[in-house]
Amino acid sequence: MTKTLLLSAAVFALATAASAETIRMSVTTSFANSGLAEVLLPEIEKDIGLTIELLVVGTGQALKLGETGDVDAVLVHSRSAEEAFIAAGFGTHRREIMYNDFVFVGPSSDPAGVIGDVSAVEALQDIASAESTFVSRGDDSGTHKMELGLWKAAGISPEGSWYNSVGQGMGAALNTASSMDAYILADRASWLNFGNKGDLTIVFEGDPVLFNQYAFIPVNPALHQHVKSEAVDALEAWLTGDHAKALIEDYTIDTQQLFVFNAKPE
Repeated sequence: MTKTLLLSAAVFALATAASAETIRMSVTTSFANSGLAEVLLPEIEKDIGLTIELLVVGTGQALKLGETGDVDAVLVHSRSAEEAFIAAGFGTHRREIMYNDFVFVGPSSDPAGVIGDVSAVEALQDIASAESTFVSRGDDSGTHKMELGLWKAAGISPEGSWYNSVGQGMGAALNTASSMDAYILADRASWLNFGNKGDLTIVFEGDPVLFNQYAFIPVNPALHQHVKSEAVDALEAWLTGDHAKALIEDYTIDTQQLFVFNAKPE
């Protein structure tokens, strides 16, 4: 009897695994670098039988994948780009999930004198004035878009040998900054989860302009009929539910919380 029950359970588990649906979602490198995906994805599969295949790129490319119908949904962090994506009809709606913030990381010696500045704009003005080495992701990501907006607010067009646009994701750009002992704008989660800090440290944080919201956008099935809209709806319901909230807010590195859940009920 026991063997029969065990066999039945094994067959059921295999059938469940075989029937699990897979969807594709483009996500930012900062989300992937944070390590949160490794926490959420197994729980999504366990709770709703949905396997998520992640395409890890910058926000601009993540939205482009949604535009061409190569993914079923996107999870990104650049509100103006997200709203343009929806206005053009490529996404059905935007649902906020969680947030953290951006920080300026730089050499502990702080050659540009950023420590003690009162705003992100002042920090960039000091870096440019000193022509201290700065690494830019240069990849049309949400982080890159934030950086460019801050340079514009500072009235500066960064150029010269001190400004290095590397066209890489967050982890790779942080590695470059570490090797060059340079300043860089990073999302807090990626920085906390980054192992090769070298002599770098957070030199500026706390300006409200550095707020970093992540949002979920389903790709419009009216444009791409192969989009698995029912599965995407189930994923959205899970990402905005109590289990996701607990997992997101309990995710810490060195006792520091990486994200704050702020999804609102529909």
